[in-house]
Amino acid sequence: MDATRLQPELQYQFARSGGAGGQNVNKVATKAELRFSVRQSLLLTNEERIVLEEKLANKLTTDGELVLRHQTERTQLANKEKVTKKFYRLIEKAFEKPKPRKATKPSKAAVEERIASKKQKSDVKASRKRVDY
Repeated sequence: MDATRLQPELQYQFARSGGAGGQNVNKVATKAELRFSVRQSLLLTNEERIVLEEKLANKLTTDGELVLRHQTERTQLANKEKVTKKFYRLIEKAFEKPKPRKATKPSKAAVEERIASKKQKSDVKASRKRVDY
């Protein structure tokens, strides 16, 4: 799925960033907050909506809205770009299909080596026991 097609439905809000930064932080609203409503999206199919609601369940608000924030940069534009990239990565990752696991068997040499090490450990522990005459 191409996450960039969701761009028209993204809403941005800006606020003052917290933390260090001196006068720039106190004066300029550089923190970017991105909002995307999964439930009310017209660009998502029902299947896509269900997948996003399942995969992003712990990131969604009770209204089904995804809220992301970024505030490390000094400019509004840079923070907006970073939060948008974060959104795209999140959406792409939600639609990634996990690679199927291929069942493998340990090699014969590995099995023999494991059994030999177990035997050696067993011998060491057995030699610690009290000897009865």
